[in-house]
Order: sequence, then structure tokens, then C-alpha cells
Amino acid sequence: MKNIVALLFLLVTLSVVSQTNTEVYLFDLVEKEQKTTLDNKRNISNNIGYDNQPSFINDSIVLFSSTRNNQTDIAAYLINDKKTQWISATPNGSEYSPTKIPGLNEISSIRLDKDGKQLLYRYDYKTGKSKVLLEDLKVGYHTWYNKDIIVSSVLKENALSLVLSNTKDKTTNTIQKNIGRSLHKIPNSNLISYISKEGTTWEIKSVNPITRTTKKIINTISESEDMCWLPDGTILMGKGTRIFKYNPKTDSDWSMFYSFIDKEIGTISRIATNPEGNMLAVVSDVSPEHIVQKQLEAYNSRKIDSFLSTYATNTSIYNYPDSLRYKGREEMRPYYAKKFKEQTNLHCEIRHRIVFGNKVIDEEYVTYNDKNVRVASIYEVKNEKIDKVTFIRPQQDIEEKNIKKIVQQQLDAYNARDINAFTNTFANDIKIYNFPNEFLYEGREKLKENYSDFFNTTPDLNCKINNRIVMGNKVIDEEFLTINGKNLNAVAIYEVKNGKISKVTFLK
Repeated sequence: MKNIVALLFLLVTLSVVSQTNTEVYLFDLVEKEQKTTLDNKRNISNNIGYDNQPSFINDSIVLFSSTRNNQTDIAAYLINDKKTQWISATPNGSEYSPTKIPGLNEISSIRLDKDGKQLLYRYDYKTGKSKVLLEDLKVGYHTWYNKDIIVSSVLKENALSLVLSNTKDKTTNTIQKNIGRSLHKIPNSNLISYISKEGTTWEIKSVNPITRTTKKIINTISESEDMCWLPDGTILMGKGTRIFKYNPKTDSDWSMFYSFIDKEIGTISRIATNPEGNMLAVVSDVSPEHIVQKQLEAYNSRKIDSFLSTYATNTSIYNYPDSLRYKGREEMRPYYAKKFKEQTNLHCEIRHRIVFGNKVIDEEYVTYNDKNVRVASIYEVKNEKIDKVTFIRPQQDIEEKNIKKIVQQQLDAYNARDINAFTNTFANDIKIYNFPNEFLYEGREKLKENYSDFFNTTPDLNCKINNRIVMGNKVIDEEFLTINGKNLNAVAIYEVKNGKISKVTFLK
């Protein structure tokens, strides 16, 4: 039932979704040191409001939906000229998912009119003139098999269904119910890929629009459904600030393709590649850092409404690790309104900041009433609002230099792959968690068992500290890891007691 409600919301309320601030970024796919990486980032939408659903007409033009004059129109970015031109201007509706029609100087797009009518249209690329393509189908997403056959996600019987439509002979056939939004022509084949949501685990499947046979390719990355195909048959799929890859011909499972450490990139919602496969369009929502910074500026200006507007209605405020302090932003209002009014010299300075996925960790130095207070705040951002905050406060009478020394000894032993020196920095009853309190395992011997083979089979293992926050007996490390030729970021919270690391909490 939850899936059906979500699908109905997605299809029927596109006008609401269009208010979300997203941007379309274009990257070059470049081979560096026998690895493909993303280079030459440019924001090709650069617009307040909804900019999303990119698709390439060719190697020099990117289409996308973009907010203009309180509606969503079709925009085309001319890559060589570095400029945008508008394809549509529909006073009584908005366009979504613009897609090139094969063999024609036309594009197709879903129009949502102000009266709620939702249909698939075709548009002349030069004039913007349009006409309905499929009269009786409420199309949510679509792609073209050829100039006559459309493969689409259609709202039927309270679910999205996979539908094949032939515009030449006016036929439609439903292949499967309960599918996702991502539909693509598979390179060098006569197949279309789609996301099946029939089971508890989502799957990427293929369909032959002529024979109507379907076949599983692989399970999706958990809870992700947007993807694209590179010309060599590699699937790229985004989740959070990471992109994963899988090639059915050569790979047995997903592996990391790229992890963004760019603070402008938030959660990835769409990706698309050009026909040559040397560029990638990535859609990202507003960076969590931008939201947290806006909150900080409102705090320092003591503007209570602006401050609270950065928080979700049902935001939760905790003391580390999971002691609830406030539930809901209005419960926060009395405390902060009084604080802003009475403490005229109130000011928060950020000493260190770690950005990790949807989380921003700030080491804050707060001045008020001639007092100075330090705190580490873990902000979790969801749908462009601060959804959760966890405060870590320092304990009194703690020699932080000794705490930092112990954690550094652990790091040095890790990089040396010295399993005995590494495990000796931990307490006998060391406990390992995922943030905030998901227990993983306990005990130094279990830790040694888990890391021994890892150290032996990873000759290039290395961890560099990008940022470190020390807060009493706790050390928060932003780590840049090299593992078997791949790089990734991680954040760990180390807690030290009696000269040993007694607890480690990994942020996901």
C-alpha cells in the first residue's frame, strides 16, 4: 500500500515536486591512470527551482526540465556554445522527461496541465508546437524503442505498469505491473531495460518489445532506481553521493564507480550519458552543507523564524548517541526564541566541518554571555531540511591530546597493516556500531578476526585523515581510504576509555 501511495504522489503531484531545488551538472568522463573519473564539472541549469530529468539529443545538446515563470518547461543546453535555449512555453501546463524521438527533429515530453490532465506529447524542436502522442494513457516516464514504438511507465490500477505502445498501428500492450521510472534502450541490442518492483528486492530487467520476453539482469543498488547505460554495456546507478557500476558481460556484482567529495553535490536523483559515452549529466539536490550553513547564519543573526525554517516539521534533536531532546521544530521554538532574545552577543564559529553524504558534522565554538562552549553537531538533511541533529559535548577533565594520540596510534598501525599493533589500541570488550546505535559486533578477538585477512589481502591499504574533530574522549575522523586501487570516504567516531578505544561508530 505504501508503494502505491508513493507512486500516485509521484505521478499526480509533479507540480508539487517541481518546487524542489535541484541542479543539472555536466561532467566529462575521463580515463586517468587506467580508471574512469569525472572531470570538468559545470552547472548547466544554474537556476533556482526544479531542474531535472536530463537526456541527450546528441553529443552536443542536453535536454532537461527546468522551472521558469512558476512552471516547468523544456530547456536545451548547447554544450559547445555553453548556453541554454527554451523549447517549450506552455501557459497552462508543465513538461517533464523530455526525450529525443528517433529519426525526427522532434522530442517527446509528459505534460501535466493545471487541471490535472497528464499526457505524453510530441514537440517540434524548432517551433515548440505540440500534439498528443498517446490519448488515453497517463504516462509517468517513457523511452523510445524506435520511431514508432514507445516503452512507458503508465499509471494503471493504482500502480505503474510497463506498457508498449505502437503509434503506427495504434496498439498498446501491458507487460508487467509495479515497475519503476527508469527506462532505457540497452546499447548494441534490441532490448529495453526497466526496474521491476514486483518482489521485495528491486531488479533491473530487460524486455524485447517485439517478442515481449523479459529477463532479469541484476538486483538494483538498495532503494535506488535511476540508472543509465554506457556504450560498452556498463550500467551506472547512483545512490546518495556515490555512483556504482555493473557490466553484465564482465562483472559479478556492483562496484564503486565514483564517490563525490564535492560539497556542491547532494543526493543524486538522475544520471544520463551521451551517445559517445564521454559525458555524464548528474542531477543533485541542494547540498546538505548549504542547508546547514543557512541555519548557522540565521542562528548568528538570531532570526528565530529563519532559523527554524531550515528544520523539518518533525525534526528530532538528540544528545549522542540517542537521547531525545526535542521532537518537532515547534518544540525547539521556546528555548531558541528566549536564547536569541536574551543573549545579544550570541555567536557560533565553525572550527571544523565534515560533509559526508546527507550528514554535516560541525565543530562549533559558541560564545554567549561571556561564556565559550564547544560542541560537535551531526546534522542529517533530508528533502532540503534538517531532519535530525545529534549533539556531542566534551566531558570535563579530559586530556584531549592523549585521546588523539591513541586514535593516531590505531591509524598508524592500520596503515602499516600491523594487526597486533592495531588491535592492541582497542579495549578487550571493544564494541562496533553503525550510527547512531546499530550494534555490529563486540570483542578484540572478533575485531582481529575481521581485519587479519583484510590486512593480508590489501597491499595498497591506506587511510588519510581529511578532517579530525576531538571532543572530550571522542574523536571524529573523516577518512579517505585506498583499498585495492579504489578510493572511498568514511567517517568514524572513536571513543576512548582508560587508554583504549572502547567503542567505534561508523557513519553510513
